[in-house]
Amino acid sequence: MPFQRFIRDRRASVVPLFALSIIPLTGLVGAAVDYSRAAAARSAMQSALDSTVLALSKDTETLASGAITGKATTLFNAVFLRPEVQNIALTSSYTSNKGSQLVISGTGTVKTTFMGLMGFSELPVAASATAVWGNTRLRVALVLDNTGSMASSGKMTALKTASKSLITQLQNAARVAEDVYVAIIPYSKDVNVKPGETIPDWVDFTIWDTLNGTCTKSSYTKQSSCVANGGKWTPKAHSTWNGCVMDRDQNWDVLNTAPDSSVKFPAEQYGYCTTAAMALSNDWTALTAKIDAMTPNGSTNNTIGLVWGWHALTTGAPLSAPAKDPDYEYQDVIVLLTDGLNTQNRWNGNGSSQSTAVDARTEKACANVKAAGITLYTVLVMEGNASLLQTCATDSSRYFYLTSANQLVTTFDAIGTQLSKLRLAK
Repeated sequence: MPFQRFIRDRRASVVPLFALSIIPLTGLVGAAVDYSRAAAARSAMQSALDSTVLALSKDTETLASGAITGKATTLFNAVFLRPEVQNIALTSSYTSNKGSQLVISGTGTVKTTFMGLMGFSELPVAASATAVWGNTRLRVALVLDNTGSMASSGKMTALKTASKSLITQLQNAARVAEDVYVAIIPYSKDVNVKPGETIPDWVDFTIWDTLNGTCTKSSYTKQSSCVANGGKWTPKAHSTWNGCVMDRDQNWDVLNTAPDSSVKFPAEQYGYCTTAAMALSNDWTALTAKIDAMTPNGSTNNTIGLVWGWHALTTGAPLSAPAKDPDYEYQDVIVLLTDGLNTQNRWNGNGSSQSTAVDARTEKACANVKAAGITLYTVLVMEGNASLLQTCATDSSRYFYLTSANQLVTTFDAIGTQLSKLRLAK
């Protein structure tokens, strides 16, 4: 019979070879199926771990070290719905040395269907998820109008309350001391840069010496008139300087360029010298005391206040901001608050009415500050050049126009909330 002849035929052992290949072929096909199931389980585990680590990162700093894995397990089990994965175990690792990092890792096994024939009863699955946050540090310069108009309508009182509340918010946003620094820059026409008895070497007394001294002919109070009338002029001791500096020569007046032998800050014995500026600090008590010491007086020069806020955020002279740690990202921020129009700077204005020439300098300073990557908030209280302040702000969400002093507290609170979230951003 044909079948019997086929069986007896030894010329090509097709049937035996086919029979022998059945087992490995089945194993290979089955392995592909089992590996596919394991891969799908691993993908689902990864997704669940991602959700878990993001949810847990909000609470990690408030949990005891031994409670993190337990909380992670509860969150994971709520979203990982793969009963085929058995022997699930989670581990956690939390570090807060340079920013915060939480790692949640998971392992488990999937029983095989086909690979058991080859001696493999289960396949391992593993995944890991990481969340990093709080790696951003803040440096904030509060540039605060201390001009005479701030004495009206309760503005200075409200500003002090709002500023101290903002300082408290920023203090609370710091996990370690270096996370947040704040500078206080009170300003009017000038800025006071003399925090103590020491006179910085970047102050230029050339102009000051011609206006502050005594003449052998006592009726003359300036060097030019004294000498012109045959008198001898003797400048006063620089220790009598009250600490104010005016705008630098243009265009240095709108830049943060470090001073050198040819580009210094000209001293002025301004009659309405403000409280001295305070460089970046995390001494929260001293910062609060600086706010309390502010007194409103003098005319408005928003340019010089803004530029000194920029100096405060800059390493090196004149205010020597602390060096930045390369392991962190930094957000540099200026909050500029004013209640009035620009009225006077070194060259223009009479101190009582708007000076468009001073506005032009402020506009240049704003553009330069933003080009340097600094986030600029502007707050206009009750009156002033709204168009200028709105243009100065980094964007519309960082410009605030207030119709009453009472809005200062809520406005600074909103700014503080934004800045706190910025520091904690991933």
